[in-house]
Amino acid sequence: MNQPLFLTPVFQERIWGGTALRDQFGYDIPSDKTGECWAISGHPNGQSTVRSGEFAGKTVGELWDQHPELFGHYDSPVFPLLTKILDANADLSVQVHPDDSYANINENGELGKTECWYIIDCDEGADMIFGHNALSKEEFTSMIEKGEWSDLLRRVKIKPGDFFYVPSGTIHALCTGTLVLETQQSSDTTYRVYDYDRTDADGNTRELHIDKSIDVTTIPHTAESVEPKVDSRDGVTITTFVEAEYFTVHKWEVNGHASFVQDKPFQLASVLSGAGTLRVQGEDHVLEKGMHLIIPADVETFEVEGQVELIVSHV
Repeated sequence: MNQPLFLTPVFQERIWGGTALRDQFGYDIPSDKTGECWAISGHPNGQSTVRSGEFAGKTVGELWDQHPELFGHYDSPVFPLLTKILDANADLSVQVHPDDSYANINENGELGKTECWYIIDCDEGADMIFGHNALSKEEFTSMIEKGEWSDLLRRVKIKPGDFFYVPSGTIHALCTGTLVLETQQSSDTTYRVYDYDRTDADGNTRELHIDKSIDVTTIPHTAESVEPKVDSRDGVTITTFVEAEYFTVHKWEVNGHASFVQDKPFQLASVLSGAGTLRVQGEDHVLEKGMHLIIPADVETFEVEGQVELIVSHV
């Protein structure tokens, strides 16, 4: 093999979705309410497939099960990470995610969901909900029951290039006019706390999960500060946003020519802007905005040439 795995993403329609995934990345989206691009995914609710080469047509989950050597024989029953791009054309529900132990018991063995966001783009003056103001579970429960949302929820201003680490147990919501690359555990478990009393075309509200939300929310709110580390060397500036239990996330800004050594079991990469060439064992692969790929374990060294910005993650 010894070559990168370029992937075809899966798109998910959401009531809060829009057209930014088409407008900014040129994707062929299913509708004008497309909220999520599952770019690198082995989750059964939406699996990316390999575009070409020896494993063309295989899903990430199939490769994980059938070819553990591609992933350095990393010890996990499922492909552990999930990369998404989210188009919040309207406010997302206010939500919280469980940790591994709670999800394992209450969600049929699903992983918990710790995630992080890189703000690709957002409206001028945009904000998001990140955390809450309750000091005890009793106060948290009371404020929910009374609908005291403006007092309960914390809002923070955002701008393009910002990065947020969102551990399980964190109350959060992306808000209108935000385009985000999300790196997360491979989980599709979300507990909705509040959905602005929205209704669908038939007048139905979406299901809330108040009891589970109260169970899993971290109270009082604690925010882990993100202190990016920047390393510049020949042809590349590498910003490390987070090194956490489930994933490490970097931004690679290549300007010219850069060489890399694969010192991880595998790496996930998404091209945010620009264009370039990925060279592996003398073979060139085009890198263009909106491409997503896995650099497997057997790619020992590689080079990137051009003017290109990537978000890269690994376990």
